[in-house]
Amino acid sequence: MKIEEPVTAKKVLQTTDEQEKAKKYNKYVDEKTPKPDLLKDMWHAFLVGGAICTVGQVITNVYSGQGMDEETAAAFTTMTLVLISVILTGFNVYQRITKYGGAGSLVPITGFANSVAAPAIEFQKEGQVFGIGCKIFTIAGPVILFGIFASWVLGLVYWIGTVLGVV
Repeated sequence: MKIEEPVTAKKVLQTTDEQEKAKKYNKYVDEKTPKPDLLKDMWHAFLVGGAICTVGQVITNVYSGQGMDEETAAAFTTMTLVLISVILTGFNVYQRITKYGGAGSLVPITGFANSVAAPAIEFQKEGQVFGIGCKIFTIAGPVILFGIFASWVLGLVYWIGTVLGVV
């Protein structure tokens, strides 16, 4: 029984035949790539996303208990969650939460706040304009742009429908 040796990067680079090199490289990548545990990842995302939403509901209940109407309490809850997310990002805690919870931490509003704050914090050493100003929307910018453009297009369609009497 022949035991196959693990493929190393050195062995891949030493191979001269291109097809053999490609095979060794693919085998090397397969050996080095971590295999995700889908059920565990989904459970972690569920726990983290659920925890964030539970915290949001508690904050909403506190604001409602202070006499705010539902719409105002929801707005203040959103602002509070964004503030908490930015503070946790600044102290490098949100990145650890994201590493554990994956998409569960990225889907709520807190993930969006993290995607804006993280580049700003990372590039602040480059200055206010070229660091923070240029890099703050590297992740969230396309999302904001798409949202604004989609709103404009849908507003235009609605307006045309109103003018034509369809809507």
